[in-house]
Amino acid sequence: MAEGNWTRVSEFILMSFSSFPTEIQSLLFLTFLFIYLVTLLGNSLIILVTLADPMLHSPMYFFLRNLSFLEVGFNLVIVPKMLGTLIAQDTTISFLGCATQMYFFFFFGVSECFLLATMAYDRYVAICSPLHYPVIMNPRTRAKLAAVSWFPGIPVATVQTTWLFSFPFCGINKVNHFFCDSPPVLRLVCADTARFEIYAIIGTILVVMIPCLLILCSYTRIAAAILKIPSAKGKHKAFSTCSSHLLVVSLFYVSSSLTYFRPKSNNSPESKKVLSLSYTIVTPMLNPIIYSLRNNEVKNALGRTFRKAMGVRNCFL
Repeated sequence: MAEGNWTRVSEFILMSFSSFPTEIQSLLFLTFLFIYLVTLLGNSLIILVTLADPMLHSPMYFFLRNLSFLEVGFNLVIVPKMLGTLIAQDTTISFLGCATQMYFFFFFGVSECFLLATMAYDRYVAICSPLHYPVIMNPRTRAKLAAVSWFPGIPVATVQTTWLFSFPFCGINKVNHFFCDSPPVLRLVCADTARFEIYAIIGTILVVMIPCLLILCSYTRIAAAILKIPSAKGKHKAFSTCSSHLLVVSLFYVSSSLTYFRPKSNNSPESKKVLSLSYTIVTPMLNPIIYSLRNNEVKNALGRTFRKAMGVRNCFL
């Protein structure tokens, strides 16, 4: 880090929701704690049920399990520290801790973008080539697709985090956010960041647009295939296998796009915090609920798993 007239920054202060009264912060803590516990429970149940129930060993639920892993990781990176700032007023985060939080935020966020695209491709194969689906989406292929979905997060997170934290920081170390996101940390840099900002914009557009285009292509083909199905019942059944994924995709992309692609004039720090809550906290909680409530196979599997667990418990009593 550069010396001279700059003060070496060894830690940052997360402003979080410090502008709110103490009573409001206490209410936010209870709300976010509830959402956090529901998120961990819901996604953990999805992981356990899709592993334990043989009926859910299809590629669709393999990718759903990967999505739940991502959501749990996403929450563990951001929420515990945010809860600490609300209840214990522990607003400081070390320089390394901030860099680590940012790295894993980028890693899980980018990986989720590509995993959602992979899940769309899985639905495309299932509906457009149902007879060849088991052959195309064999265990080896789906493992490769999952690895390809997770991999882009590594170079994106490594380059962006390493580059950003190689800049010199002034004495001001207050991050006006509830976690170490790139834009509020970048404002504390005491150097020309034009090249980094261009890279960040291009990288964000590519990370969002490439998976988004793949999803659009998949669902365009899916829609064409569904329209060719003669019976209304067949059309409804085909669409129902995609509705949960479409809803999850819409929630994730709409909230993240509103956060990062709005004009700066309309993008106040407080409004960005609220929008960031939607895709960092609310969406990970809703995903398992959406897949559970809108999918009879998952609901039935949850019932079977619960009955088995109760049966095992009764054997020991």
